[in-house]
Amino acid sequence: MARGEHHRIHAHDRVQRNRLRVAQEAARLMSEHGIRDFHRAKLKAAERLGILDTQALPRNHEIEQALREHQRLFHAESQPQLLRQRREAAVEAMRFLRAFEPRLVGAVLDGTADAHSAVCLHVFSDDAEAVALFLREHGVPCETQTRRLRITRDTQADYPVLLFAAEAIPFDLTVLPRDAMRQAPLDRIDEKPMRRGHLATVQALLDAHENADFERQLAAALR
Repeated sequence: MARGEHHRIHAHDRVQRNRLRVAQEAARLMSEHGIRDFHRAKLKAAERLGILDTQALPRNHEIEQALREHQRLFHAESQPQLLRQRREAAVEAMRFLRAFEPRLVGAVLDGTADAHSAVCLHVFSDDAEAVALFLREHGVPCETQTRRLRITRDTQADYPVLLFAAEAIPFDLTVLPRDAMRQAPLDRIDEKPMRRGHLATVQALLDAHENADFERQLAAALR
């Protein structure tokens, strides 16, 4: 093998190792410090590791994969319970907000939710104030922010976000116009339309979780 080819392969391997190291550290920061922004997590991870090569920055889906592995290795007992609690809370909230046709998004839907995760919902109303008014009328104080979402690769827009907590679980409601039900914003991980779950979808996830728990308990009892 020519010396130049050897150096090229060695450099490629080093970049791949560093990508994995950054992804694992970013996953740790997200899991243990509650960082929820993938870009921020990987920049902070690279800084901590002293890795300056931008080619060694992993893509978001690599960090998500590392996050799932981190949870499997270090939080195998607690994370599934925290996830189930948030899915149960999501079902209650979606029933409560049914007039605004809520959809579950984010970590609670995809299964990576932990103690730092909010229940993130998209709710739909052409009158953005209507959702906040509904919450206030039912005694739910909330904080209002804005969030910029990518509608297409070339289009972004700002939407109101309502933040509140119920039984120590944080909720994050993005208020979108009703025609946004037809096309979801782009996901921050893969830039494809964001996955959104109806109430029936979330209930089915809960049922599957409970069935899996029952099967594990039965298997343990039969040992």
